[in-house]
Amino acid sequence: MPISTANSFSSLVQSLGEFPPEPVVFGKSEAMQALRARMDKVASANVPVLIHGESGTGKDIIARMIHALSPWKSGPFVKVNCPAIPGTLLESELFGYEKGAFTGAYGSKPGRVELAHRGTLFLDEISELDLALQSKLLQLLQDGQFCRIGAQEDKKVEVRVVCATNRQLEEEIENGTFRQDLYYRINVVNLRMPPLRERRGDVEGLVDYFLEYYNQKYNCRARPLSADLVAILQKYHWPGNIRELENLMKRYVILGSEDVISSDLLARNDQELFNPDVNLDGPISLKKLTRQATRELERKVILKVLQAHHWNRKQAARALSISYRALLYKIRDAGLPPNRSARKRPEIVIQGAAAD
Repeated sequence: MPISTANSFSSLVQSLGEFPPEPVVFGKSEAMQALRARMDKVASANVPVLIHGESGTGKDIIARMIHALSPWKSGPFVKVNCPAIPGTLLESELFGYEKGAFTGAYGSKPGRVELAHRGTLFLDEISELDLALQSKLLQLLQDGQFCRIGAQEDKKVEVRVVCATNRQLEEEIENGTFRQDLYYRINVVNLRMPPLRERRGDVEGLVDYFLEYYNQKYNCRARPLSADLVAILQKYHWPGNIRELENLMKRYVILGSEDVISSDLLARNDQELFNPDVNLDGPISLKKLTRQATRELERKVILKVLQAHHWNRKQAARALSISYRALLYKIRDAGLPPNRSARKRPEIVIQGAAAD
């Protein structure tokens, strides 16, 4: 039976436990209001949902809200943090095993897929699944069946699958690390979590919430932040998103001084801005220092854009509004590596470079 989300949303959010109330979760930004409207529509439909966004944007909270607003809210919500479980153990954690399936399997054990029967299975950072596990997950999504390790027969389950990722899965498909058919299965409905720098108007509400929450949790009496400091927080770029803001407010509540926040932000900005070593004993060449600062700033901007596009140089060139050839020259001139060196498999690096 469909749920009246308009009347029951706030109470459902509060029932999730230690989650912020509705105005804090969604704030005032158009992007978050659009996300809420889209989430309300999809919650009651038994279709897979893909939530994507940078780390720390709150993908876990949205997944739990989808479950709480669904007809299966009385069933279990089972989360699997894919990067936290070693690849050799992830298959048994997901699908379970039978007695004697491998050394140490002294009894049978249900996997998390089985435990999520008639509920929601949340696969956080699904891009970390290897190709073999992706195949088994595809079978689950296609016909609702899976097989325990060492079993002879398939089991059938009824489970709603919600996935999350901070990567561009289209690029992972091009690189050969993610199955295209699985992508189409999990991407029936897509929810994008905007980074905090795109919703700066919500910073003050989040600050007030975390201040009240951690004052109560730690039995502290930290005062509200000054208007000047709130303005500084609203201008900060928040690479760690809401999680970074939460940790900053937690430290403020415990230590009780605004200097904790201001000094922390200054230290972070100093790490990212050019800080020239000026010799005041002799003549100072302002032109030379300006060229050095411009070169260093350009290098950092290019590096950030390359990282944001997972080292896809064609996409980075488009984002920077320069030609592909110009970007290659600037990469060499800045002393940056020609492509991302750390990949899971050496052959993937070659394929990724060829794709560029």
